Amino acid sequence: MLTPLDIESKKFDKKLLGFDTREVRKFLKEIIANYEVLYRENIELKDKINVLNEGIQYYKTIEETLQNTLILAEKAADETKKNARNQAELIEKEAELKAEEILSNTKDELNHLRLQKRNLMRSFETAKIQVQQYLQLQLDMIGKEDITFVEDGFELEYRDTSENKSSESWAKAKEIFTKDED
Repeated sequence: MLTPLDIESKKFDKKLLGFDTREVRKFLKEIIANYEVLYRENIELKDKINVLNEGIQYYKTIEETLQNTLILAEKAADETKKNARNQAELIEKEAELKAEEILSNTKDELNHLRLQKRNLMRSFETAKIQVQQYLQLQLDMIGKEDITFVEDGFELEYRDTSENKSSESWAKAKEIFTKDED
């Protein structure tokens, strides 16, 4: 592209019967002035284009960075969700295991209490039978013996009127009765 200086320094050969040099020079000066304005505007526009291209490149870099950041954020969110699900599943499994353990311990304790209840029922039945036998023996003794009262208490005399009572029963009853006095 020609510069205004190129136009201004251009020299033409002179010929006979040629154009008027003054008019040519005047016209060239006008062209140079207009061309100089256009030339400067062209340079300014090219500079603006370069600045705008740099801006576009800057914004493209920012856009690319934002896209990469968004992708990383999405991956991080997915990873966080995955970790949260895994942790929730782990907590759920731990809770189920703990619940099973509590249930198992409760069942064991219930079985132990049932066993204790059975043992207590047997002990109760045994004690009940013993008390019934003791009371029956006492009732039998009251009906068959003479009781003599003495000043410090009473004294038992045994007179067995029935044939099916043994002297061992009498001795056992007397021993139990005498223990109660002490």
